Amino acid sequence: MRTITTAAHTRRALLTTAAGAAAGLGLADTGPARAAQRPHRQDGRAGRRVAVLGGGVAGLSAAQELAERGYLVTVYERNEVLGGKARSTDVPGTARGGRRPLPGEHGFRFFPGFYRNLPDTLRRIPLPTGPVGRTVHDNLVNATEELFPRVGGRPALRLPFRTVTAPPLLGELLPDALLQTLTGLLDTALHLPATEVAYFANRLLVHFTSCEPRRHEQWERVPWWRFIRAGEMSYDYQRLLGIGITRNIVATKAEEASTRTVARILQAFVYNVLGRGNDGEPDRVLNAPTSEAWIGPWEARLRSLGVRFELGAEVQELLYRDGRITGVRLRDVDSPVLADHYVSAMPVEHARATWGPGLRAADPQLARCDRLRTDWMVGVQFYLRGRTPIVHGHVDLVDSPWAVTCVGQAQFWPDRDFRRDYGDGQVADCLSAIVSQWDAPGIVYGKPALKCTREEVVRETWAQLKDSLNGGGRRVLDDADLHTWFIDPAVTGLGGPDPANREQLLIHPAGTLYDRPSAATAVPNLFLAGDYVATDIDLATMEGANESARRAVNALLDADGSPAPRCTVWPLYQPPELAALQQQDEARYRRGLPNALDLG
Repeated sequence: MRTITTAAHTRRALLTTAAGAAAGLGLADTGPARAAQRPHRQDGRAGRRVAVLGGGVAGLSAAQELAERGYLVTVYERNEVLGGKARSTDVPGTARGGRRPLPGEHGFRFFPGFYRNLPDTLRRIPLPTGPVGRTVHDNLVNATEELFPRVGGRPALRLPFRTVTAPPLLGELLPDALLQTLTGLLDTALHLPATEVAYFANRLLVHFTSCEPRRHEQWERVPWWRFIRAGEMSYDYQRLLGIGITRNIVATKAEEASTRTVARILQAFVYNVLGRGNDGEPDRVLNAPTSEAWIGPWEARLRSLGVRFELGAEVQELLYRDGRITGVRLRDVDSPVLADHYVSAMPVEHARATWGPGLRAADPQLARCDRLRTDWMVGVQFYLRGRTPIVHGHVDLVDSPWAVTCVGQAQFWPDRDFRRDYGDGQVADCLSAIVSQWDAPGIVYGKPALKCTREEVVRETWAQLKDSLNGGGRRVLDDADLHTWFIDPAVTGLGGPDPANREQLLIHPAGTLYDRPSAATAVPNLFLAGDYVATDIDLATMEGANESARRAVNALLDADGSPAPRCTVWPLYQPPELAALQQQDEARYRRGLPNALDLG
């Protein structure tokens, strides 16, 4: 058994120095970080120790804000690497000839322009190479299109996806691209009745003009599927405007997702496209694997601020006595971790398992977290021998029974050459897919993904990709081009009686809002961070994790009486043009009347 006595004591040697950590990723030089940053030690409480429990986006965000304010921070992470679900990972046994292993991941990620809290953090993480002043934010690149391929020979719907002020790209004006866009739009228009389009637009307007009390008290209780009356509409309405939107944008099931959550994010996207209240284009991705472009430089930055890391440290229980957290018990460690303050930044399914009866009794909002639900959304990467730039953005296979989405990654990594940099020299591209529906029968084996073996999941996902992408005379994917594949190792036991997923995703059924806790708790030295915490974005995202960390740090500063400046928290943009209509709606709501635009 090992011993850890304080939050500042590590049970193994530090992995690297700050410069060494970045150098191991091929990103560092020997000079100091050169991007302009907030000053170190902003009037915090000198010597105060904070144990941050969890090294994902929420935990690392909290660690940065605290360290910049002078706190002594140690991050405890159960995995051997940092980044949580946002990290990329090495595919074991794939490196050859001095190349890096093939890059795998939990699932592809993107950074909508309406994110504003997370981009602020990215701007404060310097890149150790390149021109002076460059930060991780400079590693964001725009994805400019979305593709909705159809099955049965129907033409794909290909749409530009960027702000209205952005000029058209040359590729979109070429005859083939124009033809694909027009035929897809015409096909969709012919299959999607105009009355249904008008009704859907009306439903958006109803929510956009609804007052906050109606959104919180009425629409939060109504599933999106029922709000848009999808059950009464055409197949295309259901697949595109019901399932497609919720799976691709909100990452939850339309049949049960909260209307407030779905419509809130749709409004954010609409105003992002209009160029209002945003940080950039609606769809952005990183220009390299996540750990190279972001997590590695972030770790280096945190180490330079004095943050220490305990990897492989699994939290088992938060010890509670006399109204306070008195320590943290780790697996296989003799003595508890001791600190002045504790930030629980683990995913909800892991965090709630560490709250004992006494702690739960001290704050009833902790017990309500037992009602929060998670679901499977799992990444499958297909490594291809040839470059396969399907579209310059994300692809939503709206007709696939497993609700598959994907993106071709090599096109966004201009400084990476797969054959030169990764694997055995034969891989030229990575098609990164996500399987979102794990309880629906597939097209090859007729079984849901949860009943399939690992190999069957891969073959089924590949078949669904081909079924959508190779239709209508197109030949995008070929079996001979598939070199190898990778599934998130957090998924285990596939094909057996007890499949498990250690890294599930919080989902948002109607009524979820009422069970989400605040960042501050009734215990004065315990604070919560994670995408399950109540935030303005109200969505399980990296932005939500970052926003929750800012709220947790502000609550800690208040509890500690710190004179340090509070973290800025950016809410979602609210268009001032709708304020008068929302005020009128509040008066109607208080009188028990429906929204004035609500046609039922």
